[in-house]
Amino acid sequence: QVQLVESGGGSVQAGGSLTLSCTATGYSSANNCMAWFRQVPGKEREGVALLYDADGPTYYADFAEGRFTISRDNTKNTVNLQMNRLQPEDTAMYYCAAAYGTGSLCPMWPHQYSDWGQGTQVTVSS
Repeated sequence: QVQLVESGGGSVQAGGSLTLSCTATGYSSANNCMAWFRQVPGKEREGVALLYDADGPTYYADFAEGRFTISRDNTKNTVNLQMNRLQPEDTAMYYCAAAYGTGSLCPMWPHQYSDWGQGTQVTVSS
């Protein structure tokens, strides 16, 4: 059974940085879509960043481009999200997710991801 466990959330002031980590257990695949999503109460879950393999292309939502960096360490089965220049509007619960069988064209829609972590809260104060 696949388990995804996020860590690294917390509270920071605007302009600060955080690094989120997602550790996967129960499988070892270097080639599958891994993504970070976020959600605030009352809003739909939205994609933040995704990648297929450690050396492949990455994709970022417009709000994340230039500030966030997604990376993957297959030796540790982890996917990280480095977040810089955080703003109050980045406050949300952040989730790690995995999709399989999609090939290298990773989807950006939450319903296309079958495994999810429990989430880690990021709070940015002004």
